[in-house]
Amino acid sequence: MDDPIKVNEKELMDYYGYKGSFGNFKMKIKFLKSWILHSIAYSSPHSEFTAKIQRSRGVNIGENCHFSPYVLLDLVYPKLVNIEDNVTFGSNVMVYAHNNPTANLFLKNGEFPRKVAEVNIKSGAVLFPGAIVTAGVTIGENSIISVGSVVTQDIPDYCVVVGNPGRVIKKIDH
Repeated sequence: MDDPIKVNEKELMDYYGYKGSFGNFKMKIKFLKSWILHSIAYSSPHSEFTAKIQRSRGVNIGENCHFSPYVLLDLVYPKLVNIEDNVTFGSNVMVYAHNNPTANLFLKNGEFPRKVAEVNIKSGAVLFPGAIVTAGVTIGENSIISVGSVVTQDIPDYCVVVGNPGRVIKKIDH
């Protein structure tokens, strides 16, 4: 296939187990519902409401989590985002359970295929505004991800992370 849109649709249909025209329609309805729910949660100033709406999308969210407005949790694979108890999200945090060179078949079919993997954010983690967490990453318990950091690999428990790419600069005494 030379059409990137068809290649991406096939990848998603294979992942979700959909087949044929009706499966394609069901998949599009699924994503439309997820996008509508996300859009409602995205700009809500009420943290508990945001958590409830994100749970209805399939995101696994523990108790007592705080969501500032404008948090983006993966729109395509929400069930792969796992958030434990007492996690704090600053505004404009982004969490992705996939990466994908969608329009570039040269990269997609070469060394950079679609990656789909769980993201786990353990209890007590704090993600400051603008932090980005990529597919397959685990953020450790009570770790702090500083403003604008891009986390591309696992972070141990009780650490402070800064930068792009994110790196541990300090262990937190406990």
